[in-house]
Amino acid sequence: MTAALAPAPSRRLPPAAPARLLRLELRRNPMLWLLPVLAILFWLGVYRPAMANPPFWNVRATDLQHAVLFLGPLLAGATAWVGSRDGRLGLTDLVGVTAVPRWAGQLTTWAAATCWAEAVYLGGVAVVYGVTAEQAHWGGPLWWPVAVGAAGVATCCALGFAAGALLPGRFTAALAAVLVFLALGGGAFALQNNATYAQIWLLNVQGALPRDSYGIFYPYLPDLAIAQLMFLAGLAVAALGALGLPAAAGSSWLRGAAAALTAAGLAAAGTAVGLAGTARLEAHGIVIPALHDAASDMPTSYTPVCSHSVVPVCMHPAYRSFLPAVTAALGPVLDQVAGLPGAPVRVTQVAVTTVQQESSNGVQLGGPVIGGSPPVVYLPLAGLSLPGEGSTTAQFVEALRSQDAPAILNTLVGLSGQQGLPGGISAQGYDVAPPPGPRMAAQVAVAMALAKVAGLSPGGVPLADDGRTPANSTRPGNARNPMVKGSTSVSAAQLAAARRFAALPAAMRRAWLVTHLAALRAGQVTLSEIP
Repeated sequence: MTAALAPAPSRRLPPAAPARLLRLELRRNPMLWLLPVLAILFWLGVYRPAMANPPFWNVRATDLQHAVLFLGPLLAGATAWVGSRDGRLGLTDLVGVTAVPRWAGQLTTWAAATCWAEAVYLGGVAVVYGVTAEQAHWGGPLWWPVAVGAAGVATCCALGFAAGALLPGRFTAALAAVLVFLALGGGAFALQNNATYAQIWLLNVQGALPRDSYGIFYPYLPDLAIAQLMFLAGLAVAALGALGLPAAAGSSWLRGAAAALTAAGLAAAGTAVGLAGTARLEAHGIVIPALHDAASDMPTSYTPVCSHSVVPVCMHPAYRSFLPAVTAALGPVLDQVAGLPGAPVRVTQVAVTTVQQESSNGVQLGGPVIGGSPPVVYLPLAGLSLPGEGSTTAQFVEALRSQDAPAILNTLVGLSGQQGLPGGISAQGYDVAPPPGPRMAAQVAVAMALAKVAGLSPGGVPLADDGRTPANSTRPGNARNPMVKGSTSVSAAQLAAARRFAALPAAMRRAWLVTHLAALRAGQVTLSEIP
C-alpha cells in the first residue's frame, strides 16, 4: 500500500478567523484593566465640569469633545504598551509564521483596544446627554463634537499602537503618552497665537466665540468639525498603514495596500490642514468656504418665553431658567420708565451682536442696544458669567444691573449716541458716549436720579441729602459720572439736582418727565429747571 500524502496546510484565512481573533483580543487585551481608570478620568475631567455648567446642549457638547484631553495621553501610552508586546517578549518570529498575516493581527489587536476605549467614551456621552435631556429646556444633542471626540480617541490609540509596534521598548509607552500630551498642549498654545494649523486642533470647537453664539440662536456650523475629522482620520489611517510597510507584515500586495493607505491618510490630513488655512471667524462660528453650507447662516426659529412684568422680558427658551433673574435685574429700571415717551416696550434677548477677529484670535462683543419703533431693548448675555458658570444668581443679577440697566436710562434721557436697528443689530452698545458737556448736565442729573430711585449703585456718588462728599473724590466737582463711559466728573450742581429729582413723589416725577422728556433729550433743559 502506498501511504497517502497529507495535504499542505492552506494559507487562506478562514472567513470566521478575524472575528474569532477579535473576540480573543477583546478578552485578553490589557485595556480591560484600565477601564476603571478611564471611567474615573472621564468623570473628573468631563462629567463634573459638564454638570457644573448650565444645561445647554452646545456647552455639554463642548465638554464632550474635550474628553480627549484627559483620555488621550493615557490611551496612547496603553496602546503603545500593547503594540510593543510581541517585540518586548521576543515573539516576532513566532507570530510571523501564523496563518494570519502580521499586519492583520496587529490591526485586530488595535481594534480591540480601541473598542474598549470607545466604549468608555461613548458610555460617558450617553450619560451626559441623558442627564442633559432631563435638564435642558430647548434643543437637542449636537453630534459633530461627539464624532470629533470619538475620532480623537481612535487616533490617539492608533498613534500609540503604531509607536509601540514599530519602536518596541520599555520606555515607548511613556514617551508616547508624553508626546500626545505635549501635542495637545502645543495645539492650545498655537491656537492662542492664531497659528493657522491650530484651527484643526481637536479641542477647538468654534474658535474664541462665546457659547451662546453657536448652536442656540443659529445652527451649529459643522465646517470645523468636518476638517477635524478629516485630519484625525488621516493621521489614524497613516499610522495604521505604516504598520504594514515592513517586510514581515505580509505579502508584497499587502504591503502595497498598506503603502496606499499611508499615502491616502497623509493626503487627507494635509488637505484638512489646507482647508483650515482658509477658515475665518464669523459671528456664529468658524466658516470654511469649501465646506460651508449657506443654509447654516439662517437663524434658528423658536418661540420666546416672556415675563408678565409691565415691560415684558423675552428670552430664548434655552435660557428659560434665567428669566426670573434677568427680570429682577432690569425690572426696577423698566418700572421707572414704562410708558414714558421713547421708553422701551420690551426686552428681547439676542445672540452676539458684533464679532471682529483680532490678532489674538479674540472677538469683540456688542452690548445692549435700544432701537426700533416702538423702542425695544436688544439684550445679549455674552460676556456675562451665568449662574453655574462661576457665579451665583445674585452675582449675575448684580452684573446685569451694573452693565446693562444704565443703557435704558441713558437712551431715555438722550445720553446714548448709539441706536440699533431691529433685525440687524450692529451697534457696540451704550457704553461709547461723549463726555458730558454743558447741554448734557441736566440729562446726567436726571439719569442719576432715576438710577437712585431704581436702586442702582451709581459708582459711589451719593445722591442722598446727607451732604457727604463722594468717596472717590476730594471735592464734589471731581465725582465720576457712572452713567456715561469716558466721563470724568459731575458737578455739585448736578448732584444737587439729582437729589432733588430723586426725592420727588413718583407721580410728580413721572408727570414732569412726560412733559419735559423731549426737551431734555434735545438738551434744552437746564439744571435749574429740574424740580
